[in-house]
Amino acid sequence: MRLPLTILLVASTLPALAQESPADTLDPLPWYRPRHLIAQTAGGMGMVSVGAGYNFWRDRAEADVLVGYVPKKYAGSTLSIATAKFLYSPFTVPLGEKLQLRPLTVGVYVSYTHGTINDEDRGQYTKGYYWFSTDTRVGPLLGGRLSYLRQPSPQGRSRRISAYYELGTNDLYLFSIVPNANYKSLSPLDLLTLGLGVKMEF
Repeated sequence: MRLPLTILLVASTLPALAQESPADTLDPLPWYRPRHLIAQTAGGMGMVSVGAGYNFWRDRAEADVLVGYVPKKYAGSTLSIATAKFLYSPFTVPLGEKLQLRPLTVGVYVSYTHGTINDEDRGQYTKGYYWFSTDTRVGPLLGGRLSYLRQPSPQGRSRRISAYYELGTNDLYLFSIVPNANYKSLSPLDLLTLGLGVKMEF
C-alpha cells in the first residue's frame, strides 16, 4: 500500500516542476553590473570613446560613463577625456515588432580632459588670461535614437541595439556668446557639437 501511495505523491509533483521555467530559477543581475555598452565618435567626448551605463525609471533614464581619445595630430597634444552623462527619453514610438524610435532625448554631461596644451607649462600665460577651466566642461545634450529589439534576456529584460545622435554644447561655448554678441564671428553651428554612437544592451 505504501509503494502505490509514494508513486502517486511523486507523480502529483511532476506537473508543478514542469511549470517552472528556467528563467524563474535565475538570480537577478547584481545592481552594479552595467546594463549597456557604448561606442561613440565626436560630440566633444573624443574622436573615439567607449563606455558603459545603467538604465532606470522604466528604461526612460540612463547614466553613462565614457572614456575618449583624441590623437596628437588632431589636437596638438594627445587628449584623454572622461565623460559622465545623464539622459532622459520621455516617450518611445513603436515602428513594428522589432523597431523603436525615441525621437527626443535630453540630458546633461560633464567631461574632464587630460593632456590639454594650456596645462602643460605653468606660467605660460599671465594670470587671469584663461579665467575658465581648460580641462572641465559642462553642457546640455539633445538627441534621438533608433533601436532594434533583440531577444529578451533570461531575466525578461529588453535588449536593444541602438544608433543615436546627440547635439550638445558646453559652458565655454555659451559664455563665448556674450563678448561676441555684437559680431558675426560666431554662428549657431560654432556653438554645437555632434556625436554619433551605438549602444548595445545585454
